[in-house]
Amino acid sequence: MTTRISTPVVAIIGRPNVGKSALFNRLVSRRHAIVEDHPGVTRDRLYAVTEWSGRRFTVVDTGGLRSAPAEGLEVRVRAQSDAALEEADLVLFVVDVRDGILPEDRDIAEIVRRTRAPVLVVANKVDGPAQEIGAQEFFELGLGVPFPVSALHGRGIGDLLDAVVALLPAEAPLAETAEAVGEPIAVAIVGRPNVGKSSLVNAMLGEERVVVDATPGTTRDSVDTPCERGGRNYVLVDTAGLRRRARVSAAVEAYSAGRARAAIARADVAVLVLDASEPTSDQDQRIGREIADAGRGVLVVMNKWDRIATSPAMDRPREQAARRALRFLSYAPILAVSATEGWGIAEIFDAVARVAETHRGRIATGPLNRVIGNAVALREPPADSSGRRLKVFYATQPATRPPTVVLFVNDPDRMPQAYLRYLERAVRAAFDLTGTPLRLVLRRRRGEEGHA
Repeated sequence: MTTRISTPVVAIIGRPNVGKSALFNRLVSRRHAIVEDHPGVTRDRLYAVTEWSGRRFTVVDTGGLRSAPAEGLEVRVRAQSDAALEEADLVLFVVDVRDGILPEDRDIAEIVRRTRAPVLVVANKVDGPAQEIGAQEFFELGLGVPFPVSALHGRGIGDLLDAVVALLPAEAPLAETAEAVGEPIAVAIVGRPNVGKSSLVNAMLGEERVVVDATPGTTRDSVDTPCERGGRNYVLVDTAGLRRRARVSAAVEAYSAGRARAAIARADVAVLVLDASEPTSDQDQRIGREIADAGRGVLVVMNKWDRIATSPAMDRPREQAARRALRFLSYAPILAVSATEGWGIAEIFDAVARVAETHRGRIATGPLNRVIGNAVALREPPADSSGRRLKVFYATQPATRPPTVVLFVNDPDRMPQAYLRYLERAVRAAFDLTGTPLRLVLRRRRGEEGHA
């Protein structure tokens, strides 16, 4: 399977620390990429869809492009930038007007000159008339008239976007757009550092879209990648490894952890990645609780299965051990997966689609009330110390994502937590709620005040 982006692609390219991520954030009108005043923060391709003058297009932020990368991680980052150039319909080559033309800018100019896409030179950090004059120096690169902008302050962005839209390819017919296959399922790939999240994303995409390195913490941002599988759209979000808060000290790591938690909050389904070769840890449990507290659908993936088994068949004792550790996610499917061997990848998409459906699902009021009524008739709520008993009158589901059931009762304060869990089990036994939390909310029925 290969990824498919249905809108034109605009790739932002340049050497490290020229303001590519700041320009990306400005173009997509939100703080999507991490911005820090030292090179090397962005390592993967970051995607976001934006719109200008009625045209939608995808903007891609990349790591700093070095003409001669020196080490393993730099080589992988360069590969990500090269891949962005390959898929681009338009290239924004960002330079720093304060530095002037550096030898590395000339080397990168030669690289982008060989692409099939048109190129616009963006002279960034133009904060006043003096820098605007200096921006004309970049005409020497032979890639046309430079656009003076300040990504930080928004100066010149409108003119740049007008030029971008003018150079975009013709719009695709509706049948070829993402809307033709429905609303995308947002899938956050989460877990502690070095459990193989980025490798898993690449295996799901069928190509290396995010940087993979053996060093924990390689992924720093939440990387959105759109793809299509079986006629359905997905957005896969690779996230930075979530460490214990006490161990998060550096500004970039703290921001990365915040972005990972934000990715969980905006996901339809969170894929909790565990290392199958290690016991389920306290940190795995903490991340699982964050998913549950956020009300997201969840799938548990035991990655690196090839390290402990010779086939992708699930080992029941290991599954049971994971379930005991993650008992608060008892509704979550668990899959055995190897990103490196390709085991279980198709099953992830199938499970995610099913979980997303239940997460968005709605239970009709009639069947819901029959189930609740039968459960109450089978086991009445206990009486309190004064002999007064809780009464459950009826139920309805007013919200989804996650499914939320409101129980109208005579006195919410009389509902024991154990009985609430009993009612949840009854609803789960009657309806398919695979992978989704179920929220039960208590409300006093109107007119019951004074009759409790």
